[in-house]
Amino acid sequence: MNKLVINGGTKLKGNVFISGAKNAAVAILPATLLIKGVCTINNLPNISDVKIICNILKELGAKITWNNEHEITIDTSSISCTTAPLDMTSKFRASYYLIGSMLGRCGEIEVGLPGGCNLGARPIDQHIKGFEALGAKVELNQGKILAKAKKLIGTSIYMDVVSVGATINIMLASVFAEGTTTIDNAAKEPHIVDVANFLNTMGADIRGAGTDVIKINGVKSLKSSGSYTVVPDQIEAGTFMLAAVATKGDIIIHNCIPEHLDCITAKIIEIGGNVEDLGDSIRVWCNKRPNKATVKTLPYPGFPTDMQPQMGVVLSIADGTSIINESIWESRFQYTEELNKMGACITAQGKTAIFEGVKELFGAPVYASDLRAGAALIIAGLVANGQTELYNIEHIDRGYENIEEKFKALGANIQRIS
Repeated sequence: MNKLVINGGTKLKGNVFISGAKNAAVAILPATLLIKGVCTINNLPNISDVKIICNILKELGAKITWNNEHEITIDTSSISCTTAPLDMTSKFRASYYLIGSMLGRCGEIEVGLPGGCNLGARPIDQHIKGFEALGAKVELNQGKILAKAKKLIGTSIYMDVVSVGATINIMLASVFAEGTTTIDNAAKEPHIVDVANFLNTMGADIRGAGTDVIKINGVKSLKSSGSYTVVPDQIEAGTFMLAAVATKGDIIIHNCIPEHLDCITAKIIEIGGNVEDLGDSIRVWCNKRPNKATVKTLPYPGFPTDMQPQMGVVLSIADGTSIINESIWESRFQYTEELNKMGACITAQGKTAIFEGVKELFGAPVYASDLRAGAALIIAGLVANGQTELYNIEHIDRGYENIEEKFKALGANIQRIS
């Protein structure tokens, strides 16, 4: 079992470079199935989720060449299979993007029910609603999803809840649908815009991505031989921003889009930190104990649920009593039990947690329950007095590239041990 051993007490200082966005990459790669040709994707994060989706695409018949650890050339002209390997697709959430892509390309796909982090109930009813509105038939049976469509017809689809995954999936399925598809109450996250930009670069006609109404005019085909650069990862950037605040550090975060981080920036300033916009980079520093705050997670442009555990660490050592309301996932507070082992004083019930700020945390053996909880516990280890051993770090490797090396470059005392 791998673990991270962290000796706390170091103020982070220096420069860190942000990788491509995980949430964009794991949607853009299945989207290449719509091209029926060759394209190059660069700025891919070197993470396990990207490697899994690439292996799934290979099983479906794609030919993938790694030009370097962040760029692939992918040839999807010879897709020969419409059954994705169930053991792979059931490992992570984003496997459901294969449904939209393969419905558009082949009119048929069978995948395992998507897995991923255990954050409570994560239904795919809005995905299915969209597929069926376009003319597909969807069956759920024995842990599998089987979707078929003789012909997809554009239509108007109203999302009952704002869903990032369903917005992207319906967008993928609509690229070749006859006529115009309108998605109302669409999600607006940066990676939705990135997927739309990728598809438009390849010849799709998608308008309104980044707003709550997206229109997709069906096209006959997409062009091949194009290339695309994945957007920087807003959540990785936000993680390092809060790590700088928690450790009373001073770091410059390169290869990021500051506008995507506005909601995080606003909270950092509210709790007493400092943020300077440097164009394609951002400087974050803090020289005092953070102030208390109230945080509610919301769909973009609100405070991201994927940043909630990292903010929870900061509030656990803040001056005063803070409250976090989690409006997206019902089981996102599992990390608070681990923080309490380190001396935090957190009471979590349902979708609300109360943080009684303590002056310091103490090193302890802790376990990552999911991807973002793992990142949060690294930050906790960095500020704790003494040594922290963090287990279940395979969760972290799903979404952060070489995270311990990036922290080391900022002065952290952190080591991966097998």
